[in-house]
Amino acid sequence: MTTTLPTRSPFDEPVDNPPARWVGALVLLNLGVMAGWFGPIQVLLAQQADRIAAAEPGGMSKEALLAVVLFSGAAVSLFANPLWGAFSDRTRSRLGRRVPWVLGGVVLGAASLLLLSVAETAALMVVAWSLVQLALNAAWAGGVAAVPDQVPVERRGLIGGLVAIAGTVGVLMGIKIAEVTGSIAQGYLAIAVVMLLLSVPYLLGSRDLALPPDHPLEPMDWRRLLRSFWVSPREHPDFAWAWLTRLLVNLGNWIALNYLYYFLTDGLGFGDDDATARLGTLVLIYGVCTVATTVVVGHWSDRIGRRKVFVIWSGVLIGASSLVLGLWQDWPGALLAAVVLGAGFGVYQAVDFALITQVLPGAVDRAKDLGVINIASALPQVLAPAIAGLILVVVRELGGSVATHGEGWSLGYGVVYLVGFVLCVLGSVFVTRIRSVP
Repeated sequence: MTTTLPTRSPFDEPVDNPPARWVGALVLLNLGVMAGWFGPIQVLLAQQADRIAAAEPGGMSKEALLAVVLFSGAAVSLFANPLWGAFSDRTRSRLGRRVPWVLGGVVLGAASLLLLSVAETAALMVVAWSLVQLALNAAWAGGVAAVPDQVPVERRGLIGGLVAIAGTVGVLMGIKIAEVTGSIAQGYLAIAVVMLLLSVPYLLGSRDLALPPDHPLEPMDWRRLLRSFWVSPREHPDFAWAWLTRLLVNLGNWIALNYLYYFLTDGLGFGDDDATARLGTLVLIYGVCTVATTVVVGHWSDRIGRRKVFVIWSGVLIGASSLVLGLWQDWPGALLAAVVLGAGFGVYQAVDFALITQVLPGAVDRAKDLGVINIASALPQVLAPAIAGLILVVVRELGGSVATHGEGWSLGYGVVYLVGFVLCVLGSVFVTRIRSVP
């Protein structure tokens, strides 16, 4: 199933560059997992929420149902990622520490997507999406930890950039699959199959490092495990600042993105099919700009040994894309926002991840600590739908415009995107407080 490397302890800092085939396999794994996540998030869940809300008179609106589904799934992700990471740090297996969780995650994730494909009620939709999040976070935790396990510090900007590209292409793939399959159920099925196939190269050649036979493992204590999720800001201030900056930038980004499909329909007035196609266009533009900047800037950051300046300005660019959407509510404005967001988020994903691997408290609990950092990515997915939905509801109740259908400027969506801008800029400012990384 996999190849282990007994000559190096899993707790040593890697010094040798991994082979290209391993990098390629890791990229494919992340490509599949991201397709499994973002195909549903960007298109299929919104379409499914619309259909179920229409079929249940007197129930939740489509916006409220989508918010509940996203909130529930992200809440599961909030705890699942560090939990699976902690379990993988402790795993004894001839396959290594990470591979069992990657394998279980993609298999159970595919099965959960199939369950989601047949969900005809709001309750089953919530349960199925929560199971998808539970499973895919296991695969994600194992895959992400492989970078500090296997990649030297001076190469993490480049490798992080390649993994970020995989995430971007995975988003594009997921949306395109949802668009071309022609039905919600077929979209989920196709995404599940693609995700399984793309995980195979990594599972067969992960180079995962097994725990040494003499490495002591304390008996599992749930209270101690839960306490370990708290990383003291006083003892590890740079880790704390990195966590906070990621939280704010991701919160601003998700506030802008979660309702983008409804922004195209209710704000700009496009029909459902047209909105799906245009969303695909926006994500394609975003993806091209991300790919164009990610590897170049990641490699540039490695060469000059600097991280913070790239993270700061990429956060500002991400926020600027929200500002463009909020102020220029027209299709050309959306196209410009996609360009700006792609350029900013590509740099952010590559260099911020490299920065984070350099502020981890230690090597023994890498996957758990990365899971704690990933709470800062998952928590915004919990908070953003609630914040954006609340803004739209309050604006509507106060008599402000929300669903203008292209006939005027939407105050509701303007406020949503302005809040996203402010949060991203705050996140960029706090990056300056990180001291140990230039």
